[in-house]
Amino acid sequence: MDKKIHEGRNVKRFREMMGIKQEALAFDLGEDWNQKKISLLEQKETIDTTLLQQIATVLKIPVEAFQNFDEEQAVNVIANTYSFQDFKDNAVASGFNYQPSFNPIDKMIELYERMLQQQKEMIEKLERLIKER
Repeated sequence: MDKKIHEGRNVKRFREMMGIKQEALAFDLGEDWNQKKISLLEQKETIDTTLLQQIATVLKIPVEAFQNFDEEQAVNVIANTYSFQDFKDNAVASGFNYQPSFNPIDKMIELYERMLQQQKEMIEKLERLIKER
C-alpha cells in the first residue's frame, strides 16, 4: 500500500520543530499571508510546488523534506534498525554512539543542524533589535 505524504502536515511539523509561529511564517511569506491562511495551508494534503518552494526557502529546509517525510515510516525505520538493547548498550558504552548509515536519518540530522543554526541566527537578530532600541 502506497501511503500519501501529507505536505501540509509536514510544513506544520517542521515549522513547530523550529519554534516558528504561524504568524511569523505568514509574515515571512509576504503581505498576502496571515495566520489563518497558514492554518488552512497546513491542512492541505498537497501544496502547489511553487508555494512549497517559497516555504522551503523561508524555513531553510529542502523542499523534498515536505514532499517525502513520513513520520510513520521514519519511526518504523528506526524501530526496525535499532533494538532497545542497541540504544542501551550504546548509551552505556559510548555516551550514545550514533552513526547512521542510511540517507533518511542523515537528512534528518542535516535538518536538525540547520534548525539549530536558524534558531541561533534568530536569537542574534533579536539581540541586535533589542540593542538598537
